[in-house]
Amino acid sequence: MGSQTILLCAEIFLCRILDVSFGTLRTILTVREKSALAAVVGFFEVFIWFVVVRQALSSADSGFAIAIAYAGGYAAGTFVGGRIARKYLKTNLIIHVVTTKKDPNIIRTIQEAGFAVTAINANPSEYGGEKYMLMSEIVGGRLQEYKKLVYSLDPVAFIFVQETKHVYNGFIKKK
Repeated sequence: MGSQTILLCAEIFLCRILDVSFGTLRTILTVREKSALAAVVGFFEVFIWFVVVRQALSSADSGFAIAIAYAGGYAAGTFVGGRIARKYLKTNLIIHVVTTKKDPNIIRTIQEAGFAVTAINANPSEYGGEKYMLMSEIVGGRLQEYKKLVYSLDPVAFIFVQETKHVYNGFIKKK
C-alpha cells in the first residue's frame, strides 16, 4: 500500500468522524425540536459525506483499505458525536427517587444542596414500610452530583431518570 493510499485512508477516516459526529448532533437537535440548527448541521454533514464518498469511490485501487477507513471513521464518529452531544447539548432531566424509608432529612438535605424536590408519600409494600417518592428536575450536567447525594442519604434508593423535552415553571438551579 503506497503513501498516497495511506493519506487517502487517513483523510476518509477523519472526514467520516466529522460527518458522523454532525449526524449525531443533527439527530439530537431534531428530537429536541431545534429544526433550524439541525438543518445547518445537516448541510455540513451531507457536504462532508458527499466529498468523502466521491473520493472513496474514485479510488478503485486499495478498495479494502478504503472500506476499513470508511467503516472505522463511521464507528469513531458515532463515539465522538455522542461525547460531543453529552458535553455541549445539555438537557434537563426529571429524577424519580423511591426511598427505603420516610425520612424528612432526605428532602431537606437535597434542597440544601440546591435541588428542588417534591415529595409524595408512598404506601408500604412487601419490601418495606412507608417511603417517599421524590421528584426533581435538574440540569443534566448535575446528574452524578445528584445521584451521589441521594445514595449518601439512602444507599439502596431506587432512582429513575428521564430526559425532559419541555419544562414550564418550577425551579432549576444551574451551576
